[in-house]
Amino acid sequence: MTGSLPGFIDVVRNLNSPALLEDSVVTRAKAAGKRIIFYGDETWVKLFPKHFLEYDGTTSFFVSDYTEVDDNVTRHLDKVLKRRDWDVLILHYLGLDHIGHVSGPSSPLIGRKLSEMDSVLMKIHASLLSEERETLLPNLLVLCGDHGMSEAGGHGASSVEEVNTALILISSAFERKPGDVRHPKYIQQTDLAATLSIGLGLPIPRGSVGSLIFPVVEGKPMREQLRFLHLNTVQLSKLLQENVPSYRKEPGFEQFKVSERLHGNWIRLYLEENNSEVLFNLGSKVRRQYLDALRTLSLSLSRQAAQYDVYSMAAGTVLVLEVVALLLLCVPQALSGKAELDIPLLSPVSSLLFYLLLLALAALHVVMCTSSDSSCYLCSLPWLAAGGVMVLISTLLCAVVSALTGMFAAGRRLSKNPPPSNSRWSELDLLILSGTVGHVLSLGASSFIEEEHQTWYFLVNTLCLALCHEIYRNCFVGDDCAPQRCPHAGEEFDGVAAAPQGKSTGPDVWELDRASKHPSPLEALRGPERWMVLVSPWVILSCCRLLRSLNQTGVQWAHRPDLGHWLTSSDHKAELSVLATVSLIMIFVLVQKRCSLASKVAMAFGLLGIYCYRVAVGNLLFPWQQNNKDISKGITEARFVYVFVLGILFTGTKDLLRSQITADDFTVKTVGLWEIYSGLVLLAALLLRPHNLPVLALSLIIQTIMTHFVWRPLRHDAAEVTVMHYWFGQAFFYFQGNSNSIATVDISAGFVGLDAYVEIPAVLLTAFATYTGPVLWAGHLVNFLASEASRPAPETQASGTLYLRTKLTSTSMDGVKASIGFWSKKARGGSRCGGWASALRPLAPGGLHLLSALQTATADPWLPQREALSPQLQAC
Repeated sequence: MTGSLPGFIDVVRNLNSPALLEDSVVTRAKAAGKRIIFYGDETWVKLFPKHFLEYDGTTSFFVSDYTEVDDNVTRHLDKVLKRRDWDVLILHYLGLDHIGHVSGPSSPLIGRKLSEMDSVLMKIHASLLSEERETLLPNLLVLCGDHGMSEAGGHGASSVEEVNTALILISSAFERKPGDVRHPKYIQQTDLAATLSIGLGLPIPRGSVGSLIFPVVEGKPMREQLRFLHLNTVQLSKLLQENVPSYRKEPGFEQFKVSERLHGNWIRLYLEENNSEVLFNLGSKVRRQYLDALRTLSLSLSRQAAQYDVYSMAAGTVLVLEVVALLLLCVPQALSGKAELDIPLLSPVSSLLFYLLLLALAALHVVMCTSSDSSCYLCSLPWLAAGGVMVLISTLLCAVVSALTGMFAAGRRLSKNPPPSNSRWSELDLLILSGTVGHVLSLGASSFIEEEHQTWYFLVNTLCLALCHEIYRNCFVGDDCAPQRCPHAGEEFDGVAAAPQGKSTGPDVWELDRASKHPSPLEALRGPERWMVLVSPWVILSCCRLLRSLNQTGVQWAHRPDLGHWLTSSDHKAELSVLATVSLIMIFVLVQKRCSLASKVAMAFGLLGIYCYRVAVGNLLFPWQQNNKDISKGITEARFVYVFVLGILFTGTKDLLRSQITADDFTVKTVGLWEIYSGLVLLAALLLRPHNLPVLALSLIIQTIMTHFVWRPLRHDAAEVTVMHYWFGQAFFYFQGNSNSIATVDISAGFVGLDAYVEIPAVLLTAFATYTGPVLWAGHLVNFLASEASRPAPETQASGTLYLRTKLTSTSMDGVKASIGFWSKKARGGSRCGGWASALRPLAPGGLHLLSALQTATADPWLPQREALSPQLQAC
């Protein structure tokens, strides 16, 4: 209605539309005394308050309703068409849009709704024709859509199906000869405001960048055609003068001036009553000149509206990056024992660097503001305010440099006296770091943002290959890159290698074995478990490849066919039903293992209710059901599932709170966390589309495989596991079919089980359904870390295995000290000697070897560490 181009902020304004202050056709009609009546989407009422003589708005976000929302509009038609006390009647039907959001454009409901709209259109047209026969004045019926629809039923992106929509103008004023076939023409949506304004005899909205749809006035006399075109070009030229300082150099403005001169010549000939062919030819030339000027002016203004204030945006970006960098550099101090946050701001101001930067920024500001042809926010500020911005940028940059200098100085001092450390970066650590940093850098390009899913698919696949390399290296090659025998079923693992025959195990050999990592559980795995570890990365890689083909996303290839489109078609409802059944069974099997009995029962009934809900809304079929023609909203079935979701969440929360009271009960805590996680899984299964249930099932499978056959056997630390969860969570966000476009947001998920529009539950459910992948992987991370914290430390387990299976054959003092240290920690007897005795008693006959070694060590006068033995040990 405004004729202007929308901006990014309009996406947010659609959620809660404020009053439109911009000039529009509705505002012009109201100012001209036109009586306007509106029925339909309540967004119009919010945009144009006090503009309508009569209105009745309906909620546009309650997409589950596609019947009453249209009936509420149609019920007024008979009465308002008979009254004829209006000049403009606006009807906004929402049923087709809601069906698209819920079921997509291939839904069988689309045909019924189109037939309903045909009958409404026929009623309106018949009433207008009847009025024309009485008043002899033509009416105009405009039929159009505000947007299109993607293959998934959404809109908001830039695909052809979403940005192209029909526009039909019906009026007896349009001359059409018998047999005249008119092919449809492509126009810009902004052209409609200028055309309606001219047709209603109203001034064109001030901010409109559209041009007159010329076929509308093509049947008018030449004088009226040129007058309409002149009005449009004058409005566009004024808008160009307001927005472009160098408007005189614009080609469109020059064409406009030429058109005005030619138009003046034509008027002089017309006033002379010269009806010759010269007048017609000159009029045709003026018309072409006006049309060219309109096209050029509209294009220039559209480009101007799409240009952004790069200079001001760059200044703001630099400020944000400086603040973030300064906070990151000061975080280690804030997290230290002193909990200090020291941000140096005063000392950099007195430095020479500060004044040099300030001088350079001031010179840059002068150059940008004097050479720029377009308007700039930063240049429009007073010099005092602009100078404050430059001072702030210079101060923060000097503070960042000062913090970096201090950090490097501290690192140089630390390098002179390095602390003992045997940690080193592995290939997996380098991959995680480089992948995360590379993804952050890729967000600087719009093409990488549009196709961000490709980045995450690549990172996840690379991670699987890196894990495969790490598993095979740990199994077949040792840390020192020497071939190592990976034990097979039935073989035992000895923690300390036997010394070569004829040689004793010296202190160096023993210390090397102690300092090295504890034996990897890969070497202790037997039979099927070992083979599962070896094939686990390939299984995960295969699952990810299968998920990629389920939903095409992004911008460039979103239109390509995928398994999701094949499954959601009406011809393959039986196959979708089988796949959904298998997925629900897999979800139950994978989730119920760690749940309590009550939660298992609730999970089973909840998953059964999910299938019944999808059958009720027409997505799936029962085995005995050939075709589902009785489609309902499934409110009862969805609420039935919500009861079990809340029950499972309540049970998990209760166990979690009880574990906080009894701090030592880790089992109750882990069970409570897992039940909360299982409740979220059940909720996700309810909200996801049926063809996306395999995404949820495969997500649980990958989590199970990674937990049992990757993270625990390879003993990844918490940081590595956290980053892997983040990567997989982001990948599963795109596996669902999501993208960085608003068109892929499934709004229908926010109204599952609701019979009215309730804002807060709808927003929460929509957000959870959209970010199901990241949320569930974050929940699994919490469960994994909690379960690992409650497990015995792997070092303790490994050390126990090491000493239980080893027979000491050496009298090395380092070995004795290591044994003393271990058993003094493990023993919990009354005295030290009693603890040793109790610790050695179960080890017979291995304990005899240990006692023999201890006696030898205490009696050997050549051992320089003899004094290190405690009197209690010598007494033992």
